[in-house]
Amino acid sequence: MKKYIIRQQGFTLVEIAIVLVIIGLLLGGVLKGQALIDSAKVKNIIQQSNSLSAAVNAYQDKFRALPGDDMLATTHVPGALNNGNGDGQITEYLCAPQHLALAGLITGTYNGSTDFMTSAQGGAVYLYNDSVGGRSGNGVRFDNLPDTFAQEVDSKMDDGVATTGAVRATQPYSNTGNIIPRTAVFF
Repeated sequence: MKKYIIRQQGFTLVEIAIVLVIIGLLLGGVLKGQALIDSAKVKNIIQQSNSLSAAVNAYQDKFRALPGDDMLATTHVPGALNNGNGDGQITEYLCAPQHLALAGLITGTYNGSTDFMTSAQGGAVYLYNDSVGGRSGNGVRFDNLPDTFAQEVDSKMDDGVATTGAVRATQPYSNTGNIIPRTAVFF
């Protein structure tokens, strides 16, 4: 009778090292991809802020009033449901996107009472007279941004500090991914 010898073989150190290198490359690619997605969202938020500021300026140049605050909005932009009070403050924040859209300065359909814009991060975006970080005035307000996004927006548009400059946040940046309730870009 013949005896068969069965040898048990494990993985060699070289094979294990190759597998670990492949796993490391995959993880590095995933993390780099996530960083690119986050960077694209931040750029989109900055672009949205700049576009809305430009639209507000164009509306003001054309009608000599702020969108949402325009006392003659129903005359200036047919289809507008409400006029503003003309006090120079965009406190009628739900009317502002409707006025801009009806004037052809932004895209979208807004009913002037319940619709609001959203950011690339998914939070609400308002044209609003706000008080954030010790400053108040008209601006673009982004709700519920992760603090890392808010700080990057602040760094690219302003000074990177939550309580100074034209970009302000309701709390200091901690770089932990915490959600900041409001971040405003004043114009």
